[in-house]
Amino acid sequence: MKQGQKPSSPDIKALAEAVQRLSHLLTRERERLPDAYLNDHELRQAYLQYFLPVNRAKIIVPLQELSLHPAGLLSGCMLRVLDIGSGPGTSILGILDFFEKRGTPPILEFTAVDAVPGNLSEAERLFRAAAAGYGSKASIKTMVRSFGEGSGRVEGTFDLIVLSNVLNELFHDKPDRNQRRAGVLADLLKTSLAATGSCIIIEPSLRETSRDLLSLRDALVIAGFTIYSPCLTQEPCPALVNPRDWCHEDRPWEAPQLIREIDSLIGLRKDSLKFSYLVVRRDTRAVGGPFPEGAFRVVSEPLVTKGKRELFLCGTGGRRQVMRQDKDASPENAAFTELLRGDVVRFKGLVDEVKRLRVTKETVVIL
Repeated sequence: MKQGQKPSSPDIKALAEAVQRLSHLLTRERERLPDAYLNDHELRQAYLQYFLPVNRAKIIVPLQELSLHPAGLLSGCMLRVLDIGSGPGTSILGILDFFEKRGTPPILEFTAVDAVPGNLSEAERLFRAAAAGYGSKASIKTMVRSFGEGSGRVEGTFDLIVLSNVLNELFHDKPDRNQRRAGVLADLLKTSLAATGSCIIIEPSLRETSRDLLSLRDALVIAGFTIYSPCLTQEPCPALVNPRDWCHEDRPWEAPQLIREIDSLIGLRKDSLKFSYLVVRRDTRAVGGPFPEGAFRVVSEPLVTKGKRELFLCGTGGRRQVMRQDKDASPENAAFTELLRGDVVRFKGLVDEVKRLRVTKETVVIL
């Protein structure tokens, strides 16, 4: 069955069962996940039909963040992209989607690296179909290679390096996994990332994998790298203070009909993009730079209870809870009602009550 082709009704149940099996392996049974799980035909079909579309869309978010910088970080005439642990080229497809919607797309030179030859064959097939409208301005080459300590390096430097759902599978059974990951990643960035390039890391939104990514974030800052996004500061991550906290995205997404049908059979829900991510750079450019001092990132869904609306924010000074009582709603703070996870917001006249921040009638909320 080809990716994107809807299976016949008798096949739906079998596909849904494979999706459920792969979902368990990716979450609650991660210790049983084979390194080359896409060699399993049923799991491969489950990934291509169900997981690939949503993972393909996730990379749009960090790319949009990179496009916000006034320096035009994605506006060059050519972009050399290294996709580590590419699988069937999921992130490459997402990058094509992103640039096809831009007025003057750059020449895209992709290098896909994966330890499983079958994954790369699939990546080449899917790339040919997806890049048909892109013409000669997009090319791909593949390399069979593992990623980790002592692994061979890819020659050359790249403007964009992508690791999507890769790091959580690296050293996952080692107690010092975060230290090892930081060392491997720092070496990759120093040797393969262009001086003005960006590295996009996408991980599952599970508490453990997200907190591991936050620990990696702090280690990279200490090593001298800049966290471009989503963080607005380079301070130590405040979500690591409380072991119950973690930071992840949850962006609206309209699932295709096939995915909705599978969800109805097995009780999953793919109605939004849930993931954690970092964009890392070697220079000092960061998404917080263009925003005025005092900006916050919204890092929770709205918490609506009787008589009030609350959110968690992150910015200079750490992670803070902000509240507006319904009786204090006004034209000046009307934008508070619109705030969603991932938004960047500023306030004028915000009241600091130590335990939390309070929006008054006079507070101005600026999106």
